[in-house]
Amino acid sequence: GAVRVAVRTLCLAALLAALGAGGTELTLELPDSAQRCFHQELESGIKFTLDYQVISGGHYDVDCYVEDPNGKTIYQETKKQYDSFSHHTEVKGVYTFCFGNEFSTFSHKIVYFDFQVGDEPPILPDMNNRVTALTQMESACVTIHEMLNAVIDSQTHYRLREAQDRSRAEELNGRVSYWSVGETLILFMVSIGQVMLLKSFFTEKRPSSGGAGT
Repeated sequence: GAVRVAVRTLCLAALLAALGAGGTELTLELPDSAQRCFHQELESGIKFTLDYQVISGGHYDVDCYVEDPNGKTIYQETKKQYDSFSHHTEVKGVYTFCFGNEFSTFSHKIVYFDFQVGDEPPILPDMNNRVTALTQMESACVTIHEMLNAVIDSQTHYRLREAQDRSRAEELNGRVSYWSVGETLILFMVSIGQVMLLKSFFTEKRPSSGGAGT
């Protein structure tokens, strides 16, 4: 009765917290020789985390850097396929993070990034300030919440891997198609050349007309 209702309520709260926790997730297309920047205003003493991964394009690499409101570079990497960066803000203001593809002259990239701001709130009220141990029901809800977070992370990872593998498969399929078309054209030209060569062997040569006068 009441115990089951309480369990369902706490588990539902854990589920909503797991689904609602997080920041911004975006997938962007980065043209060749281009750069895309994003801006976020943050308070001082706030933790933020930036995770990114190149899904398709070229060698699956991209440049990335993060600047604080004073223009100081707090993170910079070149030609990375994926990475994660966490930082506690020291000053209040607009933080900027950019993805660059200037080193590529003909291939565009598709980049996924997840920008998380702040720590995840506790799923139970006053959980961080409690002096007593968690009850069995509360411990079960915390465990469910952690498992849901792990499931969400795994699903995101597998979605990115699936998108990356699909991009590679489509690229390989395109190369095979172009190679097949090229082979067909070459065989067609060789066949025509062989027919014309054989035809020249069996063509009767007429003697030249006109004789020498005596």
